[in-house]
Amino acid sequence: MATSGPAAPQKLPLRIALPFSTPNIPISAMGLAVAVALPKFWAGHLLVPMATIGSVWGLVRVLDLPVDVILAMFMDHTRSRLGRYRFWLLLGAPLTMISLYALFMAPMRFSGIYLFIWLFVLALGNSIQSLAHQAWTATLAPQYDERSRLFGLINAVGVVGTLGAMVVFIAGPSFGLSNAGSVEACGWTIIAATPLCSLLAAMAAPEYVAPNLASRPKLRDYLEVLFKPDLLRLFLSQLCLSLGPTWMSSIYLYFFEQSRGFAEQQAWLLLGVYILAQIPGAGLSAWMAKRISKHRTLMVTATGFSLGLLSIFVLPKANMAFQVPFLAFSGVMAAGFGMMVQAMLADVGDEIRLTQGRQRMSLVYSVNTLAQKIAAAAAIFATFNLLPALGFKGEDGAVNTPAALHNLDLAFLLGPFIFVMLGGACVIGWRLTPERHHKIRTELEARDAVLEATPAFEAGLDHPLAPETSRIRA
Repeated sequence: MATSGPAAPQKLPLRIALPFSTPNIPISAMGLAVAVALPKFWAGHLLVPMATIGSVWGLVRVLDLPVDVILAMFMDHTRSRLGRYRFWLLLGAPLTMISLYALFMAPMRFSGIYLFIWLFVLALGNSIQSLAHQAWTATLAPQYDERSRLFGLINAVGVVGTLGAMVVFIAGPSFGLSNAGSVEACGWTIIAATPLCSLLAAMAAPEYVAPNLASRPKLRDYLEVLFKPDLLRLFLSQLCLSLGPTWMSSIYLYFFEQSRGFAEQQAWLLLGVYILAQIPGAGLSAWMAKRISKHRTLMVTATGFSLGLLSIFVLPKANMAFQVPFLAFSGVMAAGFGMMVQAMLADVGDEIRLTQGRQRMSLVYSVNTLAQKIAAAAAIFATFNLLPALGFKGEDGAVNTPAALHNLDLAFLLGPFIFVMLGGACVIGWRLTPERHHKIRTELEARDAVLEATPAFEAGLDHPLAPETSRIRA
């Protein structure tokens, strides 16, 4: 399938945008299951030591850190009949599927080596699919407000996947499944959804490849991207905004069951409220971004989330009626800051293409996925090593002292509150405003129109001319 063609439309039709968004269904379901259910399943049911889980998880993430940048360099230079990002999206599906099978259907007391191998393969498959999908999204939605809309839709569709995973955990006992059986059933569901959603997106959406100006790749160009101040700010913001919720999710079931006094199914229902609220939250955030800009929306939602989290500790324990509205509010706020970072990264990618003359969108989003990986590693490593050191026991049926439960409360509150607030603070004074981005897009579209009329573009080649000096300075 050819990837050269006319520029992306101002607004992507819903008949294309909706199926294109579906790869986020298994990606989001996997994110919930792996972060929330699997560590507890391994430690409680399969009797793998918590310290082993935390240490191996952290080691895999550390070794996986350079992978996204390397993948991005290959992605941005890929030319194939399937396309650029479409090719990589489909390539990542088999890796994701086989690693999910190994981790969800793992044997009792499996070794740290087993966990290391399959976590690494899962991280690789997830990186390939997430990076390809995000970069492809940025090229499908070139305009400032349209990016908020499309990333909002993708995040809302992802909520469907997260809720689907939760339904398996909640409804499993009604179908005679144990908690362990529900985890395995969730794994099979995600395995089945991964290739179906990847194929649906690949068949439904076109791919618009902007013309590159021919130049020999230089290490200096890559370093200029990776150390661009705006990109570093978004990296730090995404790191903090991911670390807070991931920290919270890693000990969520422990906290709501043992500290707040809810049964496991009730805890899953409350998490469902939090996640379901992200669907209207995505729409609200897209609406806010059109009126007050993306970076201000990010700051507002990060602050709202943190304040909503504080409310948990002033509510009566084991009371669903009091807990539901506050978790719903936190969910609405949580939808905003993640999608705003994704949309802002696309704007930075446009500025880089204007100044360098080449598409670096995969490289830009590799910085985002790198931040998410560091956050995931730090959260599991910190919580699953910190809690045992503070006297908390995570085995099924273990009885914890009041002091251990107090430490659990502090861990659940302080990590997410501090990091999410820091994430919002990272974009104070953001300079890539809607007006500035409009100027960048105007220059890009004028230059692209000239290049697309050349024989080199029709032949799928880079334009042989040297890049012109941009009027928009980085």
